[in-house]
Amino acid sequence: MAKIYHVDLTEDERTSLLKLIKSGKTSPRKINRARILLLADEGKKDQAICEALHTSISTVERTRKKFVEGGLEYALNKRPRPGGRRKLDCKQEAFLVALVCSEPPEGRKTWTMQLLADKLVELGIVDEISDETVCRTLKNNLKPWLREQWCIPKVTPLSPQKVFHRRARECVKSAPNCLAHGRCP
Repeated sequence: MAKIYHVDLTEDERTSLLKLIKSGKTSPRKINRARILLLADEGKKDQAICEALHTSISTVERTRKKFVEGGLEYALNKRPRPGGRRKLDCKQEAFLVALVCSEPPEGRKTWTMQLLADKLVELGIVDEISDETVCRTLKNNLKPWLREQWCIPKVTPLSPQKVFHRRARECVKSAPNCLAHGRCP
């Protein structure tokens, strides 16, 4: 069967691919794609390319197809993945942090992830949310109970002054202070 996607590199494209391979400062995937394009331009068959580069035939075919459809940059670079929509916006995260710092319900010593999720739904902050989403939100750099500080011990005539850095565990009582140490787009 004849190949639909024929790779014909211009002299500039060939030069930039050779420079990319020789620089060694890019990802191995990108270098491998550049090598696939160079070998395909030389007229090598897919099976010979995959044996020479220790890759699969589907990788060679995909790289050829991307080059023909979108050009050199499209074939070399990976596309950004869309990902999912955020479950909580900045204000909702601030409310969650304030809720974590508040007193837990009666009969409880601490907030559980499920209690936090239920409370957010009960208060109408969100329509629905899972305890795993609450856990991930608090885990991803949103730790209001941790605050970085410089601790300077008391200086006495017998001991030299020592300054050291440590993390002091302290609950921040207000949401704006909590967000100062977290992430909020």
